[in-house]
Amino acid sequence: MLPKNQWQHLIPHRGAMCLLDAVAAWDDARIHATSATHRRDDNPLRSDGRLRSVHLCEYAAQAMAVHGGLLAQRAGAVAAPGFLVSLRAVQLQVARIDELPGLLDVHAQKLLDGGGSWQYAFRIEHAGVLLAEGRAAVMVRSEG
Repeated sequence: MLPKNQWQHLIPHRGAMCLLDAVAAWDDARIHATSATHRRDDNPLRSDGRLRSVHLCEYAAQAMAVHGGLLAQRAGAVAAPGFLVSLRAVQLQVARIDELPGLLDVHAQKLLDGGGSWQYAFRIEHAGVLLAEGRAAVMVRSEG
């Protein structure tokens, strides 16, 4: 288990916008992160006091960013900033997540590494029940 203070510096998300709490496990292709921030009143993605399930895509994107940062750090490098450029086949199983007790389990698996772009599959679960799944593409931010 890697607590937030061991990886938060690897991603651009700071303060309340860093939605993940810990990395439960990771390897070359996968990451499993956990979070309880969906219950926080100061979650910056809330609107009208609610946190809708579409925001689970941001939880997944942050897990991908942490994964890239951990891989780069292990290689003695710094991950290049990336942009989420597409979401595909996203399926949401619930309308809201702010009332769910306990932790969210955020899983991402790298499907393709094109050097300057990556494709991931993701799924988010709560107490073993699927909340959301889909695929995401990330591209390196070009300078200039």
